[in-house]
Amino acid sequence: MHSLDVIVIGAGQAGLAAGYHLQQAGLRFVVLEAGERPSGAWRHYYDNLKLFSPARYSALPGLAFPGDPDHYPDRDEVVTYLESYARHFELPIAPGRRVEQLRAHEQGYLLRCADGSEWQSAAVIVASGAFGTPYIPRLEGLTQFRGQQLHSADYRRPEAFAGKRVVVVGGANSGVQIARELAAVAEVTLVSRRPLRFFPQQIFGKDFHFWVSASGLERTRWLSDQSTPVLDDGRYQQAINAGNPPRRPMFQAVTENGVIWADGRHEAVDVLLFATGFRPNVSYLAGLDLFEADGQLRQRCGVARGQSGLYFVGLPRQRNFASATLRGVGPDAAYVVNHLMATRARAARTAACCGRLRLA
Repeated sequence: MHSLDVIVIGAGQAGLAAGYHLQQAGLRFVVLEAGERPSGAWRHYYDNLKLFSPARYSALPGLAFPGDPDHYPDRDEVVTYLESYARHFELPIAPGRRVEQLRAHEQGYLLRCADGSEWQSAAVIVASGAFGTPYIPRLEGLTQFRGQQLHSADYRRPEAFAGKRVVVVGGANSGVQIARELAAVAEVTLVSRRPLRFFPQQIFGKDFHFWVSASGLERTRWLSDQSTPVLDDGRYQQAINAGNPPRRPMFQAVTENGVIWADGRHEAVDVLLFATGFRPNVSYLAGLDLFEADGQLRQRCGVARGQSGLYFVGLPRQRNFASATLRGVGPDAAYVVNHLMATRARAARTAACCGRLRLA
């Protein structure tokens, strides 16, 4: 049994940011990571992914993102940065430790991993990410579809879809980027429930994220970090307007070999690709009373309700618009670690007071 002050679950961007602040606080902690290396979900994204935020707005606390601050990093740059971050701060990461169960006990929490190891701590920070579980909506007839069905989490490169009829579902950044890339080799239609919303990536020479930060919008929950307008330098809106690929409203139903459009027309389809977002990977919390009727976690600003010593980092809109982004997890991690330290200090004062009363 390994016993520590704090256990962090997940060594992606949120877990690494939490580790940084725990290290600054001088606590004994470990970061349990299901994979063999830190980086979270980034390693599994499609090959040509590029961030929609420049490097200057894509860093974790204490270490700038390398390269030109105004360039837009790709997937491999992010993976390399996260691995370098863990090495730079010598964070105590335990790889190959997939948490299967977390339960409360009298001294805090007990965690059991798939490899059989057990861990105990007074506090736990859940940082397994907002992007751990791909989400595919329930659609009429989808279970009957005999073509290829995949989520953007399983998509890597366009060559495998050459010459196929592909419908991409999703109107946010990833859906538009993937559909545009596939259109070079396949017959593609992009579908979404609402019309696409484009927003210029730069305004008066400054990136969108500069204006969101300068205006204070990033400190609110008015925007969503998973459904913002498509940030565009002009190429995506121009391509969609030119029908390369075309965008259509959501289809009515799925059949064995295609889709039924809103006008009742049936069209054969080889591939349904869902760029429909993710849900937090927190199945190991099932034994705790932490979920609302709608599946939302009972937490406020990353502090669990009704479970002392349990925290979250990296949830969408946890504290503000940026909470699930590279730059947003740092301030959120600082907030929960400060709360954790204040709770520890109160507990120590209470224990000291009780000790004096017993002696008296």
